[in-house]
Amino acid sequence: MARKRSDTEVFRITGARQGLADDVRGRQRRYIISMSVRTVSVVLAATLWNVERHVAVVALALGVLLPYVAVVIANAGRENAPSLPSTFVPAPMRPALGTAPAAGPPEPDPEAGQPGSTGNARANE
Repeated sequence: MARKRSDTEVFRITGARQGLADDVRGRQRRYIISMSVRTVSVVLAATLWNVERHVAVVALALGVLLPYVAVVIANAGRENAPSLPSTFVPAPMRPALGTAPAAGPPEPDPEAGQPGSTGNARANE
């Protein structure tokens, strides 16, 4: 029995992010777990208030702070995409300064004055 071969290419995506539905489901699951821990800590604080006050205060603090942390974690957004190879090709580098011409000796500066002078006519006055 021969298999039918298709001419379509199959691409393998190894660096793809998690699907949106899976991401939302994971965030909902983490939020529900956090709120369950909060509920248990508040019930534990109410139960232990007259028995073990220190443990009850810690459980109450956990019950107060956990909703904020759970909401921040749930709303943190999607995970970052894994680093993929860059497709950016940098432009070729050009030299910052051109090369000097390979001519003869430099020309004298007309403002430099006569030999033996300071180059400033007012300085000689």
